[in-house]
Amino acid sequence: MDDASTTFRVALAQVPISGDARVNGDTIRTAMRRASEAGARLVQLPEGALSGYAKNPITDWAEVDWGVVRSELESIMRLAAELELWVVLGSAHPLSSPRLPHNSVYVISDAGQVVDRYDKRRLSHTEVTEFYTAGSEPVVFDIDGYRFGLVVCVEINFPELFIEYAGLGVDCLLFSSYPVDSVFAVKARAYAAIHCYWVSMTNPSETSTFCPSSVFGPNGDILATVDGAEGVVTVELDRDAPEFDIALTKARPWRASVPSDPAYDTRSLDDPRSRDRTCL
Repeated sequence: MDDASTTFRVALAQVPISGDARVNGDTIRTAMRRASEAGARLVQLPEGALSGYAKNPITDWAEVDWGVVRSELESIMRLAAELELWVVLGSAHPLSSPRLPHNSVYVISDAGQVVDRYDKRRLSHTEVTEFYTAGSEPVVFDIDGYRFGLVVCVEINFPELFIEYAGLGVDCLLFSSYPVDSVFAVKARAYAAIHCYWVSMTNPSETSTFCPSSVFGPNGDILATVDGAEGVVTVELDRDAPEFDIALTKARPWRASVPSDPAYDTRSLDDPRSRDRTCL
């Protein structure tokens, strides 16, 4: 990794999502250009941003022209190379027939290549029975000395995934979502504070009235929020920022050390006043 003092600028794009990949592609490319103009190194888009998300607006995969989705994805990749911008993009990813697609997030490098793909592992009951095939692996990737991980939407309800990414050493967890209520933001902010990493949550315009896209700092602070239904906001990740010193240099390493610290292993403690929990 590069110098740990390097900062990193992330952009969140809160955009409308339709059932037409051509329309979505145009919207995404506009957001990419806005992020690049704002000096971002990476732009993050919501769940299903390219293909459309099932159950809304997609009600049946027969509605989706996968050739158009691929063509739009290739156009987005070319623009990423032109702008030298990393793109984290939500989209369904088709599998071999008759399998249902993955609910995925493509990681597109600043050279315009898909370098990885996260497939949503924890699906809702409706998703897993009617729309998607579950994935199986966490995904991390490094850019300019910062490590990123990926989670999607309803996975906010599975703490083990966020614990796993803390163990994998992420600096920032990119949470792409299509939320159903405002508590998604409460949970995302809590995970940021608990695990002492940034959480970047990007949602579609359709949910902006109750859950706007936001970035939460390693201390749990709200660092930025998209104002209005549609927009792009940027945040500078900075490990050396004084306001994050306790979270990053003290709380995070201490919390990680507790499971292996013998000071906390008192299973062999032989003291009657410890064993007897009714004594005074």
